[in-house]
Amino acid sequence: MTSPTSRRTLLGALLAGGALAAAPGLPRSAHRPAPHRPHHPPRPAHPATRGTGTLYLGTYTSTSPGGTGVGVAAYDRVAGSITARTVVTGVENPSYLALHPTGSTLYAVDEQQNGGVTAVALADDLRVLGTRSTGGAGPCHLSVHPGGRWLLSANYTSGSVAVHPLADDGSVGERTDLVAHGSPAPGPGQDGPHAHQIITSPDGGHVLAVDLGNDTVYTYRLDETRGTLEQVSYAALRPGAGPRHLTFHPGGRHAYLACELDNTAVVCGYDPATGTLTPGDPQSTGTGSGTSYPAQFLVTGDGRFAYLANRGHNSITRYAVGDGGAALRLIDTVPVGGDFPRHTAFSPDGTLLFAANQRSGTVTAFRVDAESGALTSAGTPYAAPAAVCVLPV
Repeated sequence: MTSPTSRRTLLGALLAGGALAAAPGLPRSAHRPAPHRPHHPPRPAHPATRGTGTLYLGTYTSTSPGGTGVGVAAYDRVAGSITARTVVTGVENPSYLALHPTGSTLYAVDEQQNGGVTAVALADDLRVLGTRSTGGAGPCHLSVHPGGRWLLSANYTSGSVAVHPLADDGSVGERTDLVAHGSPAPGPGQDGPHAHQIITSPDGGHVLAVDLGNDTVYTYRLDETRGTLEQVSYAALRPGAGPRHLTFHPGGRHAYLACELDNTAVVCGYDPATGTLTPGDPQSTGTGSGTSYPAQFLVTGDGRFAYLANRGHNSITRYAVGDGGAALRLIDTVPVGGDFPRHTAFSPDGTLLFAANQRSGTVTAFRVDAESGALTSAGTPYAAPAAVCVLPV
């Protein structure tokens, strides 16, 4: 998003304005084998003996300034400092990334009019395995089903969600399902459904899709033999809420919604048996009046603290979690040290929090205090043009 009006503004400029069509990249096909070699040889993915981890960065390649593909960097697991490594080219607008449960394959959306999902083999010299069509426009989120056999993606512009099979080598097969969000009706000011996220519940029993345009979270059951989705329920938010991302509490019976358009946070109850999501009352993001476009929640592994990235306010709100996940108590907001924090993520051990700041083209890092949940700036901002997703491993 290049302005805080709506994601449609960005996609309208990119898709209708021809920026995407002019972006460098390989010809579109159902499954293209993009010829790729990184700029220089990557280091091992987990060089634990050197105390470093790997940071994968999602970017927009069609904006100016913009990225040139999926960024790969190293980070110090203690200091939080970040050092450039290489770039995986041949992927157009890889604005969201996900890792296979085995850690062997990275997946990226191709956020453009003819949307796609791309697989990158991490152990094989960062080789691009190919791209498959999502059957929609503007895919902005994807996730891997816990069993590692299915890739789920959300087409923002088309308001639909897709399923692809995953082969043993991590490559993506032909799409097995595409479900459009036809009802309920779009919210105020919306021109239709806008699927923004698709994830699997912690128990693995259901798939949930968040739709900003319809102010709705849909619950599906995935047929793990055929790769098809069956809707079992949906949860309606108040009109104009603009739900963007849902994050589960580790207990698995509560989840937190970042509502982009009305600047609120919503605690939801979740029934694993039925997949029913029950939204509670909207709560403050701690950013004052106006719309601050909250992006997403993170929850600590012990379930004691939650963090909400606020793009317009350029901050991270810290909450204390209570009542087994059923309550959030606002503690404070911390400046993110960049402009427009589009995405945040914890390091695998939970001691660091990274923020991808789209407008400033930076990634900032924070140490997370295990006792208080307090955030302390770590390292210096890392330059990453059009950084919109950060994935530390």
